[in-house]
Amino acid sequence: MNFGFSEEQELLRAEVRKFLDQNASIEETRKIVESQEGFDRHLWNRMAELGWVGLTMPEQHGGMGLGLVTLLVVLEETGRSLFPSPLISTVIAAKAIERFGNDEQQARWLPGLADGSQVATFALLEQSDDLAAEGIELTSTRDGDDVLLRGRKLYVPDACTANLIVVAVRSGADPEAVSLVVVESDAAGLEATDLPAMDLSKRLGKIDFSDVRVPAASVLGSPGTAWPAIRYLIDLGAALVTAETVGAAEQANQITVDFAKERIQFGSPIGRFQGVKHPLAEMYVDIESYKSLIYYAFWALDEGEDGAALAISRAKAYASETFPEAGINGVQLHGGVGYTWEYDIQLYLKRGKWMRPMFGDANYHYDRIASLGGL
Repeated sequence: MNFGFSEEQELLRAEVRKFLDQNASIEETRKIVESQEGFDRHLWNRMAELGWVGLTMPEQHGGMGLGLVTLLVVLEETGRSLFPSPLISTVIAAKAIERFGNDEQQARWLPGLADGSQVATFALLEQSDDLAAEGIELTSTRDGDDVLLRGRKLYVPDACTANLIVVAVRSGADPEAVSLVVVESDAAGLEATDLPAMDLSKRLGKIDFSDVRVPAASVLGSPGTAWPAIRYLIDLGAALVTAETVGAAEQANQITVDFAKERIQFGSPIGRFQGVKHPLAEMYVDIESYKSLIYYAFWALDEGEDGAALAISRAKAYASETFPEAGINGVQLHGGVGYTWEYDIQLYLKRGKWMRPMFGDANYHYDRIASLGGL
């Protein structure tokens, strides 16, 4: 296929780049991640005003109604700057409500997500760290017109800043008898706690549900039938993370190339040496490879193509394998200073460590590729 961005999408890219250069340089990002929330609420509100938060949300609920390919443009640039925000988390939760919620649920929750007044996340993983339906153990019990939730979710992105949480819960003994429930963060019995993380620009947390009572009307779709929906959300999350990775990887490569041109050793820039040039060339080839894969995957998602899941797994597997390695190489090519806090390259290494397991690591997606291919 011939793929290219439209003039409007390229203009959007330029505007996002300008906005981030002016408001969220790496120096500013270092300050933001040390704040209590881990992101800048003022910048988040400005992004919402510009329509970027609600880019893919329905127009009737305050969004722009555009496709995921347009969102990809934004994610590449936020990844390039390691910009800390709950954008990916909010988009996943909004898609869950849009695709699997009824009209009343959409009208209740989507406008607040589109205008940035609400932040949302998707809570899936538990103690087993298993992306299969069997890994969902948090129980939901019907109690009159309510549902009681008991259990714990781990590694939840933006757990402590989310106002809405789309939670995967167990509804029956059958392995795929699972549901999606929207829970508001101020519900009695709910407690969110930040977990230590290597990448400070990506907050992860745990959420404890101690007999959390929510209305049965908060269940998205029919109870016990949500596994296909959850599978879609995992795919969507993997795609969004990989899109951000493209921008981050390109910037990590550029930082290292610039350093190799300036660092003098033995009377010559180190970029002249094969031991430096070859790893940088390999990094570039890897980036271009999974960039083309994720571009196709986003198009396939927008078009509802049958091969979308396979395309996503190909892109995420490749990126999860090569971007962390590129971060390691970038630090090593900087020499001893690459490990220091003052140099930016170590921040991209940490981003690689974060993205590798998110929504499935390389091994998970290679296995899935084999499975989808009939092996």
